[in-house]
Amino acid sequence: MISLSRIKRVFTVGDEEVNALRDVDLDIDTGEYVSIMGPSGSGKSTLLNMIGLLDRPDSGTYLLEGEDMTRLDDSQQAALRRHKIGFIFQFFHLVPRMSAAENIELPMMLAGMAVAERKKRVEEAVEAFGLTDRARHRPDQLSGGQRQRVAIARATIMQPHILLADEPTGNLDRVSGNEVIDILESLNRQQITLIMVTHDPELGRRARRQIHMVDGRIESDRCPSINEKGPAEQPRE
Repeated sequence: MISLSRIKRVFTVGDEEVNALRDVDLDIDTGEYVSIMGPSGSGKSTLLNMIGLLDRPDSGTYLLEGEDMTRLDDSQQAALRRHKIGFIFQFFHLVPRMSAAENIELPMMLAGMAVAERKKRVEEAVEAFGLTDRARHRPDQLSGGQRQRVAIARATIMQPHILLADEPTGNLDRVSGNEVIDILESLNRQQITLIMVTHDPELGRRARRQIHMVDGRIESDRCPSINEKGPAEQPRE
């Protein structure tokens, strides 16, 4: 599904060049649950942005479902991103003046979807995510956990193939964070590919595949095997 080959990304900060990604090779299959971990500045979010078509590599190849993303122009990437990729961020990125329901509806409006279909999907989403009594509330009238649930509903309303989560529990307390992760994992069980960046080792260990990055490179890529004695890490072939 996702295939990155020798991906490089360099940023210029003042007079210095920063190698955010250095010859990254990565393949992710449909329906995988992957966590990406590592220290600040290791390239985690840059890699997630690359997969999500929010950034372009300076060199290398990115194939998504067999199509070369590096050959698409910005409008083609935007159209593909809108229909195939959902994003969840630490700071929610909800539109402040819109209600929860309107925030959820926004991607469908931008895609030109018919009003009747939009309303039907929003009704189903607010019920599925436990937001029925908060549908008309603005983000500043919601708790952190409720705002993230709105963000997840918005991210999945277009029925994407891939869900990208960048520190999805970073602004939440432990209880709300666990609720959010339970929702994400339930979506993954529906064969949505889930790729999550996190600083939280406990959260990262919940993923079936765990990638650790250092200095723009993938240092390890493991699929822990769970047995009665606990996790025994095995390198991914």
